[in-house]
Amino acid sequence: MKSWAEVAIPKLAGNLAVPTLSLTNSKSMQLEALQEKNLYRMYVCGITPYDATHLGHAATYLTFDLINRYLRASGAEVSYVQNITDIDDPLLERAIRDNVDWEKLATSQIDLFRSDMINLRVIPPQNYIGAVEAIDLVSEAITALEKAGTIYAIDKDLYFKNYSSNEFGLLSHLSKLQMQEIFSQRGGNPTLPGKTDPLDCLVWMAQRPNEPGWESPHGKGRPGWHIECTAIALKYLEPELDANTCIDIQGGGSDLIFPHHEMCASQARVLTGKELASTYVHSAMIGLDGEKMSKSKGNLVFVSTLVNSGVDPMVIRFALLSQHYRKDRMWSDSLLQEATVRIAKIRLAFEASSIAPTDAVNAEIVAALSQDLDTPRAFYALEMWAEASIGGSTGGSAQELKQTLDALLGLAF
Repeated sequence: MKSWAEVAIPKLAGNLAVPTLSLTNSKSMQLEALQEKNLYRMYVCGITPYDATHLGHAATYLTFDLINRYLRASGAEVSYVQNITDIDDPLLERAIRDNVDWEKLATSQIDLFRSDMINLRVIPPQNYIGAVEAIDLVSEAITALEKAGTIYAIDKDLYFKNYSSNEFGLLSHLSKLQMQEIFSQRGGNPTLPGKTDPLDCLVWMAQRPNEPGWESPHGKGRPGWHIECTAIALKYLEPELDANTCIDIQGGGSDLIFPHHEMCASQARVLTGKELASTYVHSAMIGLDGEKMSKSKGNLVFVSTLVNSGVDPMVIRFALLSQHYRKDRMWSDSLLQEATVRIAKIRLAFEASSIAPTDAVNAEIVAALSQDLDTPRAFYALEMWAEASIGGSTGGSAQELKQTLDALLGLAF
C-alpha cells in the first residue's frame, strides 16, 4: 500500500548538539535512554479505516513523528513501519450500516488519512502495510506458532495461547481479572466456550456468511488483529539476528497497551525467542467534554473537519503538542483559540527585522525534547524568545531557529 508524500526536513544548525533521546518505557514504567544506534526500527499501529483521523489518532502520530524527527536529527536512520487494519469487524459493521462496499469505505478513509498526515506534516512510514496485503505473512506466522504448539482450534477459528510466554502481562501491569475485563471491552471474548484460557486471542477467523475471506493453509478466512501487527513488524523491520530484541520502538495510543501490544509481544516471543521491542512508548488519550474521544462514544473531532473549516494545520499540530504526550487531556475550542494566539505571537516575532538571540532557545528546545519529548518546556522557551524579540531584543538567527522548529517539532514558519 502506498504511503503519503515525503516531508522535507531541514538540517539543524551545525553547532547544535543532539543528546541521546530518553523515553518512558511502558514496560519498565521508567524513563530510559535509548541505546545509541545508526539505525532505529520503529513500528506504530495504524488506524482501522472506518472513520479517518480524529484528534486522538492525530496526537498519537504526532508523538511518533517527534521521535522520528529527533532520531533523524541525531544523525541516525529510522526504519518506520505502520500497518492499517483494512479488514476488521468494525469496518464491516460500518459498511453494512451505511450500505456501502467495505473496500470502497476503507479506500476513502485511507485516502483521507493520508491527506490529514500531509496537512499535519507527519513523516510517512517507509512501509505502510495493509492487513489484506499481509495475509500470507500472517498465515506463515500462524504456521510457525502451530509448530511451537501454541495454536488450537475452536470450530474453524484458530486461537493463540498467550501464556505460552511467561512474560505475558508484564507490559500492561494488570491482574488477570483486570485483563479479562478490558479484553471483553476491546474485541476479545474471554468467556467463549472451548478456550484453554480466557485471555487466548483469535489469530484466524474462518469466513462467515456474507463476509470476505482469503484462502490459506488454515482454511478460508481472515486474520485476527494482534497477529497482523506481529507478522508485519517482524517482516518489514528485519530484526537483527544478534540483537536482544526484535525492534527498538513499538508504539501507539495508551489504549493499545492491553490487549493489543501485550498480545503482539507474547506472539513475538514465541516466534523469535526475543522481546518484541526494547522500548514500548504510548501516547495518552484525548478527550472531549470530560470523556475519552472514541468512535464508540461518537464524540470525535476530525482533523479534516477542522482543516476544511479553515483552521491552520500548524495550529492543530501546536495545540496537540502543547501538552505532554503521556498526559490524558481534553480538547476544546479554547485550546484551539489559545494555540492560534500563541502561533500568531511566534510569527509576529519572526517578522521583526532583527530577532532575539537564538542559540539558547535552540539548545533548550533540543534539551526539552531529549527528555521524554517535553513539548510544553520547548514551547515555553520558544514563547519567551518570541516575547523578547517583539520587545526589541536582537542578535539571533531566524533561519537557524526556523530550522530547529521545522526539523524537530514539524512547525513551519
